[in-house]
Amino acid sequence: MTDAVDPKGSVALIGAGNMGLALLEGWASQNLIGCVSVIEPQPSRRLQTLCAERGYELNGAAAPRDAVVLAVKPQALESGALAAAPFVGPTTVVASILAGKRIADIAARLPTQAIVRAMPNTPAAIGRGITGAFASPATSAAQRAFADALLRAVGAVEWVDDESLIDAVTAVSGSGPAYVFYFAECLAAAGAEAGLPAALATRLARATVEGAGELMRRQAETSHDELRRRVTSPGGTTAAALEVLEAPDGLAALMRRAVAAAKRRAGELSG
Repeated sequence: MTDAVDPKGSVALIGAGNMGLALLEGWASQNLIGCVSVIEPQPSRRLQTLCAERGYELNGAAAPRDAVVLAVKPQALESGALAAAPFVGPTTVVASILAGKRIADIAARLPTQAIVRAMPNTPAAIGRGITGAFASPATSAAQRAFADALLRAVGAVEWVDDESLIDAVTAVSGSGPAYVFYFAECLAAAGAEAGLPAALATRLARATVEGAGELMRRQAETSHDELRRRVTSPGGTTAAALEVLEAPDGLAALMRRAVAAAKRRAGELSG
């Protein structure tokens, strides 16, 4: 291997649960990687089929790779690192998507200092994820570019210059899809309480969240507050609802507390 990593180089994926499999499918759909080794003790049928179709090696012999993607659960770091170590050579970059596990945690268990800490989110499963990432100082520009390509296969990537910000990324975008799903759930429940049939309320809430998200995507140059103002007529129904949501104990306060709790927990997972 050389320091100039081939964009179609070799990768070992350690762990192929939901997120690991999403990454693997992203690489496959873009024909991004020339050689892929997958380590997954309990491979799903979907994983087995993909590996067979693409010629990826599943639970085979280990050899150094250009990149190792560590995609096990945070509590499985020890066993994941043991599985990853034989794939790590002198110029391997390790990309970890383990929530709460810091660069130092990975470096203490693997023979490399070239490490990227990343936090994708579940829309990666449909290629619409967003990943926050931080690269250790020992990571070369070529290694970072390769890691970026691997992560970008499932959505956008935002790089931060301070590793401590990854806990905040985890709290906002890593956990964020669950907040959105819960909002839709609560909106549907409120609609049912207002008299709508439950199934109709669910359809209305889901379509509203989907449509609003797509509108934000298509009008990315427009701020959130401007989009909100466009929906809100003075003295109208939306304004009445926003008076409740904008109260001191309303949605903004709840979101601050929720994100703070998630960030705090991300920090605790490093212990």
